[in-house]
Amino acid sequence: MNKPALKQSPLRFPHILHGGDYNPEQWRDVPGIWDEDLRLMKLAGINAVSIGIFSWATLEPAEGKFEFGWLDRVVDNLAKNGQRIVLATPSGAKPAWMAVKYPEIRRCRSGGQRDLPGSRHNHCLTSPVYREKVQIINTKLAQRYGRHPALLLWHLSNEYGGECYCPLCLAAFRKWLRKRYGTLDALNAAWWARFWSHTITDWDQIENIDDSVHGLVLDWKRFITDQTVDFMRAEIAPLKRHAPGVPVTTNLMGSYAGLNYRKFAPHLDIMSWDSYPDWHGVLPDSETGCEVGFVHDLIRSLKNGQPYLLMESTPSQINWRPISRLKQPGMHQLSSLQAVAHGSDSVLYFQWRKSRGSSEKFHGAVVDHVGHENTRVFRDVAELGRDLAKLDAVVGTSVKPEVAIVFDWENRWAIDMAQGPRNVEKDYEATCINHYRPFWKRGIPVDIIGSEDDLSGYKLLIAPMLYMLRPGVADRIAAFVKGGGTFVVTYLSGIANETDLCFLGGWPGPLRPVLGLWVEETDVPYNHQPQTVRWHARTYAASHYCDIIHTESAKVLAKYGREFYAGTPALTVNQFGKGRAYYIASRNDGKFLDDFSAVLIRDLKIRPTLTGKLPVGVTAQRRSDGRHDFVFILNFNPKPVTVNVGHVKYRDLISGKNRSGAVKLPGYGTLVLQTSSKLPRCGG
Repeated sequence: MNKPALKQSPLRFPHILHGGDYNPEQWRDVPGIWDEDLRLMKLAGINAVSIGIFSWATLEPAEGKFEFGWLDRVVDNLAKNGQRIVLATPSGAKPAWMAVKYPEIRRCRSGGQRDLPGSRHNHCLTSPVYREKVQIINTKLAQRYGRHPALLLWHLSNEYGGECYCPLCLAAFRKWLRKRYGTLDALNAAWWARFWSHTITDWDQIENIDDSVHGLVLDWKRFITDQTVDFMRAEIAPLKRHAPGVPVTTNLMGSYAGLNYRKFAPHLDIMSWDSYPDWHGVLPDSETGCEVGFVHDLIRSLKNGQPYLLMESTPSQINWRPISRLKQPGMHQLSSLQAVAHGSDSVLYFQWRKSRGSSEKFHGAVVDHVGHENTRVFRDVAELGRDLAKLDAVVGTSVKPEVAIVFDWENRWAIDMAQGPRNVEKDYEATCINHYRPFWKRGIPVDIIGSEDDLSGYKLLIAPMLYMLRPGVADRIAAFVKGGGTFVVTYLSGIANETDLCFLGGWPGPLRPVLGLWVEETDVPYNHQPQTVRWHARTYAASHYCDIIHTESAKVLAKYGREFYAGTPALTVNQFGKGRAYYIASRNDGKFLDDFSAVLIRDLKIRPTLTGKLPVGVTAQRRSDGRHDFVFILNFNPKPVTVNVGHVKYRDLISGKNRSGAVKLPGYGTLVLQTSSKLPRCGG
């Protein structure tokens, strides 16, 4: 396996960032509060704040009338207080005067109705007027603050997302289609447009996103991503022109379905995301921790292992779920260090001080409405700040896992859109997480990659529900397996091409030679009609999807136990070149995935972060600088556990003590350990 591709952080900042969204403009009329904020920031161990995210109306209260004096004072005061600044472009929320004067900048819904002024994130990304206004404000910000010594990072807009169906956007979509297909004949062929007489004979006929034409819907989603990226690049241009040394990011929303975030990564210097798990909710915290770990790994993988930023989290509770619980004691430290464990070089919050009014006045904050430091949440934040200050050695480190799981946005769109064989509980993301869980619980790092990403350096590639195969994907998978890699794929794979046209000649389409089988039918049992799979003298429950397959060169490992296809293959392996390809024909229970993954881990000699067995609800993750491993042990149980860290001598970076053997962690407890530089790296 290749050694970890250690990436230098573009931030060039030697500490873990600790801070978050600061909205001083909301408090301009409260005497002394800005000075009090600076005092409290020092007490909390804050070293960076994000400002200006929703400040456009304060920066430009009337068209062409700019007021930067208040922001000058904020920036200078923060700098004198030792803070570094993440300065945002304010395009996420346009001023009211602009929305009224220029109605074309307001989005249209799918029926053509234009949004009324108000709210946020409802601007048209195509509008020349809006793009011009964004260029003006971004240029002025870059000219004024781009060379300020406290400026660390540009924060582009806020949580890009949403769609607009206005005439401008539809015209841009038609232009995008012309570039993609060239001719109407090619477009009609790709969309299978003779279905229901949907044949297009003039480009101007494309004025409705008809959800019965799946190729059209897929292209619309691709267009929305490309148009959002184009808008983002336009935002970046003046920043790079006037502040070329300052990196840029934008806060992503994890696995948000509306945009293909892999298209964003080449244009951003560092990835970041906003994490708001439902701790202490319906699921056990260990299950939630696994789901969050999956997304952390996804964001890290967008730039090939380069450290990313946790741009937003809450130190206490959120306010927008049906029920929003407080973080219990210990959970703030645990959830924050989980981000660092998976590759984040920051713990940042929304928000610093609770808003007094409007829709986020009950969203958690470091400083509550009471206004002082004598609160549980403030003490938690201050304690974390002291601990993060001891982790300078971790900054800039990463890890190159031996395992990769494919999570592909366009594949997800196609699965969600498909009508049949099952229209409920398709659960693509949940299925990917189910395949991730056995590795997370064993403390084995995993990359979450796209189907078109580089496969070199991995021992094991898992692609759940790889429904869509874009050109070249099957060839690269074949090369990976032929070269000695192990490939695992499941039911509902190799079904359709990039425009959702089904492959002819039998599923799994181009993967058929690698897998050595073909799929004749797919049964979709009701939840009260479970299927069973027999493997290694054990019986496992299967549900939702059950492929009926015929082997060609593949070897049968497991068989179905019920229904008319009892005794037919349910799990196969095919030797292909120097490697192997497994096909899991049914959606099997967690016990099967756990046992199956254990066999792969053993056979491929995939090394976990710690050699000993981890208690249930505990994971161990690692980062490396090439000389040292940094081992994070995270207990997602509310009760204490004992973890055996083995005979290796570690240094506890938080307490300064040496650790080896059995170590006790409190409920929601954490350990951050460092190996000696003389020791071999784990999993290298």
